[in-house]
Amino acid sequence: MNEYLTNGLQLAAGVGVLFFGAEWLVRGAARLAASLGVSPIVVGLTVVSLGTSAPELVVSLTAALRGNSDLAMGNVMGSNLANIGLILGLTALIRPMKVSARVVTREVPIMLGVTALLYPLSWWDRELGQADGFVLVVVLGLYILFVNRVAGEEPSEVLGEYEEFARAEGQLGRKVTYRDIGLVVVGSLGLVGGGTLIVNSAEFLAEAMGVPDILVGLTVVAVGTSLPELATSMVAAVREEADIAVGNIVGSNIFNVAAILGTTSLVTPVQVAPEILVQELPAVLLLSLIVVPVTWNGFVVRRWEGAVLLTLYVVLGILLFTT
Repeated sequence: MNEYLTNGLQLAAGVGVLFFGAEWLVRGAARLAASLGVSPIVVGLTVVSLGTSAPELVVSLTAALRGNSDLAMGNVMGSNLANIGLILGLTALIRPMKVSARVVTREVPIMLGVTALLYPLSWWDRELGQADGFVLVVVLGLYILFVNRVAGEEPSEVLGEYEEFARAEGQLGRKVTYRDIGLVVVGSLGLVGGGTLIVNSAEFLAEAMGVPDILVGLTVVAVGTSLPELATSMVAAVREEADIAVGNIVGSNIFNVAAILGTTSLVTPVQVAPEILVQELPAVLLLSLIVVPVTWNGFVVRRWEGAVLLTLYVVLGILLFTT
């Protein structure tokens, strides 16, 4: 019992350290990017999305380096499920969100395409190797270049929304300070420390309870590493900045696949269990597809649609956990 309690507390502490590490990293990196002349919308679509995905990167990379590919893959699949079903669902329940056409016509199709790309990369050998990681990282680079190129074409109200959010979050700053650099350094160290605590405790609890590592990654670990996305989207929704709330969720899902699995598989091969390809990945694609009609319906995510997403997340979670 003491070991259960110790590891449970260690898991909670790891999530807390990971959350604050991501928050500090995002704030410091965003201000550094702004000081280099990067526009707030590019910061929001790339730096913030990548920063809020940093916990998944640390946890998945740490798990994969230990040979625990199930925990690494489960974390990414579970985080993407949580981003859409849990976070987008809860955010819409708090406040219905009117989103721009960009999210529907550009970001969501890219999210679907990047997620579906995992099939041809891993189907035949059940592995994401260095060549697959290279493909994913190239896709990530092309996405970032694309975002940077089209950012200036956004409507003025969308540009203003991102600028206002960045200002309110303290992410604007034209002069690099030691504080900004310190936030990046301390935040990065927090991510590494928190990620290590989470992986250690998750592996112990999975073995002690006789639960597959992939299910622990899909549930507790995935929700814990998704807390930065939840915080960002909730704050944006309360401020009626729907494009940021939805864009953060969709952008994070793109980064979770392209950046996290890409980087991790470049460092070490990631084994892809059969259940990932026939259960977890189809579940992620299903929820991703549902985002299309939800956002296309008048470009508003309504409360009842948020309730549907949240319900689907719970139902899919139960099905994945019991099959």
